[in-house]
Amino acid sequence: MTSGRSEWLILRVLRWAMFGLLVVLLSVMSGVVGFAIGGGGEDGGGTTSPAQDEADFGILDEIYDIVREDFVAQDSVDPELLLQGAVDGALSTLGDPHTIYIDPETYSLGIDIVTGQFEGIGARVEQDPVSGEVVIVAPFRDSPADKAGIRTGDVILTVDGESTAGWSVGQAVRRIRGPKGSEVTLGVRHDNGETEDITITRAVIAIPTVFTHEVEDADGNPANDIAYVELQQITEETVGNLSEAIGDIEEKGYRGLILDLRRNPGGGLSATIEVADLFLDSGIILIQVDKEGNEAVERADGGDWGEEIPLVLLIGRGSASGAEVLAAALRDNGRAVLIGTTTFGKGSVNHLRELSDGGALYITIARWLTPNGEQIEAIGLAPDIEVVPTEEDIELRRDVQLFAAIDYLRESIQAAVP
Repeated sequence: MTSGRSEWLILRVLRWAMFGLLVVLLSVMSGVVGFAIGGGGEDGGGTTSPAQDEADFGILDEIYDIVREDFVAQDSVDPELLLQGAVDGALSTLGDPHTIYIDPETYSLGIDIVTGQFEGIGARVEQDPVSGEVVIVAPFRDSPADKAGIRTGDVILTVDGESTAGWSVGQAVRRIRGPKGSEVTLGVRHDNGETEDITITRAVIAIPTVFTHEVEDADGNPANDIAYVELQQITEETVGNLSEAIGDIEEKGYRGLILDLRRNPGGGLSATIEVADLFLDSGIILIQVDKEGNEAVERADGGDWGEEIPLVLLIGRGSASGAEVLAAALRDNGRAVLIGTTTFGKGSVNHLRELSDGGALYITIARWLTPNGEQIEAIGLAPDIEVVPTEEDIELRRDVQLFAAIDYLRESIQAAVP
């Protein structure tokens, strides 16, 4: 190994071992998913502890030299793979399932910020904080993954026949992403324990945000009195789109609103706060705690029509990060009732750092708490009213959670009539 290569390896591992990263599937750009803020280039800050100063990363150089000189299968000695393994191993010791290095190739395949499109299967994954398994957070509606039968909560067991045991989400990203028209086969385990191999044809995926449509109640009757808005993620464009939807709801005289967050993995910090503020006239939106234990409180400004309409939020396993911030803010301030199942449990604030090699990382710079001071990381947000679809409900596409939300709003509106 040359001295230049040795120094390059040591410096990379030394830098990357100190950071935590937000993990997302199929979208690894700032402000798109997760709960990311800012861009690259700024100093991450903080001083290095004495223990870190004394760490001898030169041992990696020695190990690499020995492997190059003595390992029996020299054909399998790939410097880049060894580097990736060293980085992944170092980051895994931090005990943060959101910690990952995004290599240059994967980063270059990220979302086109201008067009809001990328090529892939149209789903997002996270790493389960308890089991370490790679799990589907949510497929995009009508995406190749959705149409093929991928479900929220599916555990990815294999990719094209290769086991994902021990994989980071970054490894899953690199294997699942690919050009439109190509195929990938995922071996998954559904929530009911059944396993299945699902082949998906990749396509150009447009990033969804706000969707509105008419809904029906459990009897199949149009719910003309209830507005329905599905919020699939939270971006800068979401605030304007949602404001327009709220204006339309007001004009048409709807008496209640269902905000569906079940496929929402989050988004930008400022956008999330603005969305929450649409529905709050006052109160705390979130509490952010940095590495020193300092608390920063974000509060609502008030002044929007959305503060008045009766509101129910649909939540579930596919609700993560910014979606959990929004749900907790509206619940804790007595503004909305949560119906569905427990959310994912992603409670960290992350900062995008671009690297000189063309790669990137998301550094976890803080944790957030609900307005009531509750932790969400690795716990999730429990619903006020739990509604768990049966396997038959799923097969028949019977949305019992939506039906429960309609019934709740109608009963609440009726009870409020003098």
